[in-house]
This record gives sequence, structure tokens and C-alpha cells, in this order.
Amino acid sequence: MTNEIKKSGRTVEEAIQLALIDLDTTKENVEVIVLEEGSKGFFGIFGSKDATVLVKKKETANPCVIAENFLREMFASMNLAVQIKAEMREKQLYIDLDGDEMGMLIGKRGQTLDSIQYLVNLVVNKNSDSYISVMIDTENYRERRKETLESLAHNLAKKVKQSRKNIVLEPMNPYERRIIHSALQNDKYVTTFSEGKEPFRYVVLTLKKKDGAPAGNQMKERKSPKMKKTVSEE
Repeated sequence: MTNEIKKSGRTVEEAIQLALIDLDTTKENVEVIVLEEGSKGFFGIFGSKDATVLVKKKETANPCVIAENFLREMFASMNLAVQIKAEMREKQLYIDLDGDEMGMLIGKRGQTLDSIQYLVNLVVNKNSDSYISVMIDTENYRERRKETLESLAHNLAKKVKQSRKNIVLEPMNPYERRIIHSALQNDKYVTTFSEGKEPFRYVVLTLKKKDGAPAGNQMKERKSPKMKKTVSEE
């Protein structure tokens, strides 16, 4: 698809709109050069001229540069010295943060890190033609959290088998719920499913029926303080 086009219309605005239709984009994503203002002519009949414009699509900025610039400004406003390393892997943007106060950026159960990741996702995808997935990590937190959740999933699955009662985990973000589901997807006796609405959506562990479906008629076990503490590790 072409990145620029010349169009004429009765007015400059009409010419621009015709160009935007052909380029399949919006005005904020283009640069406009007016080649001819156009004129109505004598009594709007004799000597009238159409307006002519050259409309160019703005060059798509590097997602790594966009993310790094946004994060630098944010960390500067927080008086934090953070090294930022961003790289694209196919359609995924991976960002690693390094500094002396990374615990502050991680937050409780990674909630602050998730919030930063959400903001960067919005900024990077604002003018992107295709969706770019963003993953932000620091001090290998994501991998450590993944290992904690996988261990938790297997330990609670054993408890479900022993007690024959459902176990309800505390609300988690979609990334962490996927870790729980993936950890137990090949378990012979226990399966998982999600319930609730964001941001309070949670995972339920339950015994499988003979046909492999969740056994929905079992009593749910309430989370004990000890269990909740285990879920909240990291």
C-alpha cells in the first residue's frame, strides 16, 4: 500500500478527506502539504480551481524508542535512575528495567509493574497498524513469580485431591491466571477454570468428572489466611 497520495477536491479539506480514504488512515497519522489552495472563480462558475494536496503517512516510529522515551520521562518525574533495555521479538516488545529501587517498581505481587506495563502498552499501540504485545520485567521477577505460581498450583491440586473440595484462589491478572491453567492442564484428576469479572477474576481448582469436565457440584473451600499468604508470595 502506498504511503503518500496526491488528491484534488473543491476545498482543501475535501481533498484531504479523499486522500485519507485512499490511504485508509486518519488525519493524526499523516502530514499534509497543500499544493494548490483552489479558488471559486468568478461567480463560482468561471475560472474555478480545485484544491490539491499531497498527503503522506507519518513514518511508524520504532516501538522500542517510543517505550524507552515514555519510561525515561516517567522515571525522571519519580526521581528514579533506571536503565531501560527494550527489544522487539516478532510482534512482542520485551523491556527489562535495572536499577537500585526495583522493589518499588514491582510493588505488591507485581501490581505496580503490571500497571507500568499497561501504560506502555497503550502508548506503543496508540498509532500502531498492528497490535504489539508488551512485557516488562526487572530482576527476573516474571520468571520467579511464574515458578512460585506453578509450585502453588501443584500444591493446591494435591489438596483438592485429598479434600475433594474446590479451592478458590484470590483474584489474579490474566497473565498469572494463564500460568495456573497451564501448570495443571495435564493433571489427570484436577482441572481449572476462571470466574468473576476483571479486575476481580479468579481461578478455581476442582476435581475432574469422569469425562474430564469440571465437577461443578462440589463445595468450594474458603481461602484460609495461610493459603492467602501463600498465593500472595513474591
